Amino acid sequence: MKKRRYRATNVKQANWGKIASLAAGQRIVFSVDVAKDDFFGALMMADRSVIATIKWVHPKQTGEVGEHLLNLDTQNLEVVMEPSGTYGDALRGYLTALGFAVYRVTPKRVHDAAEVYDGVPSLHDAKSAYLIGRVHLDGASAPWEELSAARRDHHALIAELDLYQGQHQGNLNRLEAALNRHWPEAVRILDLSTVSLHTLIGEYGDPSQVSRHRDEAEQLLLRTGRGLLSAEKVHQVLDSSEASLGLPCTEGERHLLQVLAQELLRTHEALKAIEHQIAKVVEDDRVLRRMANVVGKTTSLVLETTQGTPLDYANPHSYLKGLGLNLKERSSGKHAGQLKITKRGPGKARKYLYFTALRWSNKDPVIAAWYQRKVKRDGGLKGKAIIAVMRKLALSLWYVARGEAFDSRKLFNTRALGIAA
Repeated sequence: MKKRRYRATNVKQANWGKIASLAAGQRIVFSVDVAKDDFFGALMMADRSVIATIKWVHPKQTGEVGEHLLNLDTQNLEVVMEPSGTYGDALRGYLTALGFAVYRVTPKRVHDAAEVYDGVPSLHDAKSAYLIGRVHLDGASAPWEELSAARRDHHALIAELDLYQGQHQGNLNRLEAALNRHWPEAVRILDLSTVSLHTLIGEYGDPSQVSRHRDEAEQLLLRTGRGLLSAEKVHQVLDSSEASLGLPCTEGERHLLQVLAQELLRTHEALKAIEHQIAKVVEDDRVLRRMANVVGKTTSLVLETTQGTPLDYANPHSYLKGLGLNLKERSSGKHAGQLKITKRGPGKARKYLYFTALRWSNKDPVIAAWYQRKVKRDGGLKGKAIIAVMRKLALSLWYVARGEAFDSRKLFNTRALGIAA
């Protein structure tokens, strides 16, 4: 096989006169390999030949690249890129504003094509730019559709939710470790995640301070418990503060406990406010409202931000594929490989669907009966059964989004389960 050389020239040193003469009247693909600073772009003709590969520093030289592209007298110039996080967003927006059609190819296709055209499995910037263009010309790309302002706002809202959830869980773990050192009895009496415990620690810090202010601490617990915290538990907590086996706190350790608890209270309030915003967004959208009846408000919005709505998909299985829940198999000869989900697309959507499937497997009698039978058939393995429930729920969402009422009996053979239809 003929060796292919991948060379790139800086945008300032490129022979744009020669490039313009070769590109005149031709269909040209400008395929871009995106990085943090150093971008590479291959100018390719319809016959897959490369006119030039250029490199530039983004954003410093991006305007210069755009001007050169505008000056090319092509029949049609198409830009194609990978969805590389957020690094390429500014370039994509800039080139779209200049009037160029922008396409996207998945990184997996480019990665898989590394050895196809030159027999060498290596992958580097200039070669990646070439491969992106080849994949596009081979028809394995799609127009890059810009998100609406509303969808971008939804993305921001879910990102904010993730931010506070991460902070909250991280500080919850830190508080658990600290309390097990200084007041191990407290987390055996009260749930670590309760606001009452966080308020108590935020106010007094350690068991010695709680013991010294027992009367005030009792009133604080009863007030924050809002009737859900029994007087018996309150007294157990207070009694344990007087006889704790925990390591006594230094002044700095006591302050750290207070800071952790106060941060948990802050993020708890922030999460409540975000959940209220999510509920309002879902309530104002007919499709999300329908989906929320099956998967909950937050999950419905997560699915919309990562995948779009089920209305964007031609059939239920295309929606399933978009979620990365379609099955793949690797079999050869006498070897029969196991079926596994592809896990394509954002894992966040599958994460939320996973917990939704867990809930349905416990609360719905039809799904619970099928789930238990599936677990038994698989020798006690629960993971496959939960994934199967996820797949069923995902398929049902396609119909629910179009106005059909959710009915778990439509997902399974109720006769085989011994359940009346």
